[in-house]
Amino acid sequence: MAAGKNKKTWKKGLKKKLVEPFARKDWYDIKAPSVFATRNVGKTCVNRTQGLKRAEDGLRGRVVETNLGDLNKDDASFRKFRLVVEEIQGRNCLTNFHGMSINTDKVRSMVKKWQTLIEASCDVRTTDGYTLRFFCIAFTAKRPNQVKKTCYAQSAQVRAIRKKMFDIITKEVTSCDLKAVVSKLIPDSFARDIEKSCQGIFPITEVHIRKVKVLKKPKFDMGKLLEMHGETGSLLVSQVNEAGEKIDRPDNYEPPVQTSV
Repeated sequence: MAAGKNKKTWKKGLKKKLVEPFARKDWYDIKAPSVFATRNVGKTCVNRTQGLKRAEDGLRGRVVETNLGDLNKDDASFRKFRLVVEEIQGRNCLTNFHGMSINTDKVRSMVKKWQTLIEASCDVRTTDGYTLRFFCIAFTAKRPNQVKKTCYAQSAQVRAIRKKMFDIITKEVTSCDLKAVVSKLIPDSFARDIEKSCQGIFPITEVHIRKVKVLKKPKFDMGKLLEMHGETGSLLVSQVNEAGEKIDRPDNYEPPVQTSV
């Protein structure tokens, strides 16, 4: 090819201006329900409101997982709670209960030889319309002064213990709302009632509510959420202020003329 022929003319494109991604984000505080001792769970960031894309829409539905040791400052750090963001007030994200589970390390440490593992699950409905699925776990234990190495339970005893689990969980959950259920899950009062009632069938130990899932939720109610956070009156005051007040004026009233704008 002859020199100087078919030269390519490259257009110098403008370099794209690099913008720091976090420069257009805002930070919001995540608030746990009032049943927990520690209300501030942490912080989350979201892009600022821009056009039709609102920051609140990007925050609603976010799920946060934290352990009970951080929420209540106790030793039960193996129990994890899931909270879902349902409403935004200023820079605060109001959360609601979304589920509970036990750490994998805790479950594996409980499983041993020479004993029977008993598991049960049941779906229950609270008084305020939440459908929850409970998973319970328990292990057989040796009787006092037992010499025998194993402590296996018969299948009839396992069925009887599982029925006790169903009855106690159903009785406790169907008679209260979601806030009361969460307050019972924190000290794990379900497990203590099950262990106490099953001693006549077969001695059991390491009884825990292994997992709780929220299957169905009722229609969103702002008043119920504020009740979970102990802020029943704050929304009503804001709604009255936004609605405004009626001002009495005479029939021949005319607004004053402004000299400058």
